[in-house]
Amino acid sequence: MDPEEFRRHAHRLADWIADYLANSSKYPVLAEITPGTIASALPVEAPTHAESFESMLADFEKILLPGITHWNHPGFFAYFAITGSGPGVLAEFLSAALNVQAMLWRTSPAATELEEVTLSWLRKLLGLPSTFDGVIYDTASISTLHALAAARERAVPSVRSLGLAGRAALPRPRVYCSDQTHSSIEKAVILLGLGQQSLRKIPSDAEFRMRTDALASAIAEDRSEGWRPLAVVATVGTTSSTSVDPVAQIADICRRESLWLHIDAAYAGVAAMVPGYEWILDGAATADSLVVNPHKWMFTPFDLSVLYCRHMDLIRAAFALTPEYLKTVEPAPVRNLMDTGIQLGRRFRALKLWMVMRHFGTDGIRARIAEHMRLARLFASWVDASTEFERVAPVPFSVVCFRARTWLPPSGGRAIDADTLNERILEAVNSTGEIFISHTRLNGCYTLRLAIGNLHTTETHVRRAWELLQEQMSTVRREG
Repeated sequence: MDPEEFRRHAHRLADWIADYLANSSKYPVLAEITPGTIASALPVEAPTHAESFESMLADFEKILLPGITHWNHPGFFAYFAITGSGPGVLAEFLSAALNVQAMLWRTSPAATELEEVTLSWLRKLLGLPSTFDGVIYDTASISTLHALAAARERAVPSVRSLGLAGRAALPRPRVYCSDQTHSSIEKAVILLGLGQQSLRKIPSDAEFRMRTDALASAIAEDRSEGWRPLAVVATVGTTSSTSVDPVAQIADICRRESLWLHIDAAYAGVAAMVPGYEWILDGAATADSLVVNPHKWMFTPFDLSVLYCRHMDLIRAAFALTPEYLKTVEPAPVRNLMDTGIQLGRRFRALKLWMVMRHFGTDGIRARIAEHMRLARLFASWVDASTEFERVAPVPFSVVCFRARTWLPPSGGRAIDADTLNERILEAVNSTGEIFISHTRLNGCYTLRLAIGNLHTTETHVRRAWELLQEQMSTVRREG
């Protein structure tokens, strides 16, 4: 593509993206197609001859766009709502154009050094001490995997060279988390060769926080039975209810028992920069590692996850491997990002976080996060005042967990099971195209989740979501 052709198409695409970001609400938030629709509309083989960009963009709009679920829609309230903001989108454009590979300092010094500086900015905003070193990965699942690999490196002698298999003298390893912890913890212990049986899930309390008394008892019991306790994962903002584990108490236990403490703050960690919410990371300063995802609630386009670790030397000990063709001699000590994980190739992800932080400023980021939490409290107040819905979890951040109350129909009417009622309400509101909410199970009950995190979501959108929920509940009950 010659420069003038590129310029023409780039301007057209920039206009399209600007219009999309300004008017994403004109699309149904949830894709309204059936499985296989997209695949069946595409050729079964790649084109033999070159095709024009115009034809590609036309097919994007005609074939692919109807199959997009619009995470940038102000009515997106599912999972953890996110926003790919303008400065982040532009940074991705630049990053793609540069196409740098940040495996070594030499392969792109700016990518390596900008990552270090930007993560230092973020670390200070979160109130973490300078003993934490940061590195960018793609998702929290990968960040957590590397944290637990470092814990394994510290706890298991010669694990890098000898592995785990066939070493009868090794005690069985044990990792602890709550029964509310993200599934990535379980995947990590599987991939690290520890086995699913090595993961012990600690029961949570009435507010879905890890019970520290149960954790202490489990560790003592496991030691007496020959297990080797290795690490504890505490969560700040659990996936289902966004509850906050008692990190300071868990940290005390880990310090006493010489266990690695990893904190999963992927969603809620950034809230610690909001005045009045510093408490959510109380005790984190003594943790061994912590993950936070700017792509969740810091308006950075997916994907960008940050792992902070007080023992980056252990991560390097677990993963650093330099073949001859990558050996370099620099005029001063440098950091090679390839040494901090399983990946050799690394994208220039720091660029978008740097641009987002500069565009909004810390005050702007704080204000927007605080507004999302205000909107969640407002929605929760409507639920609490309702005779037809009930809240089933605290609302520490911007997610509200609630459900329709059990309903007894008029005499002679057909009763609807409570879980079925809530499931049908969710399907009904999602089918309107105006909003998209998700669900979970809390205390065994089917629970609706409304998550607020989009830059374009206002009180009007939240109020409309509440109206739709009430309307669709009435419809479901009427239809029986």
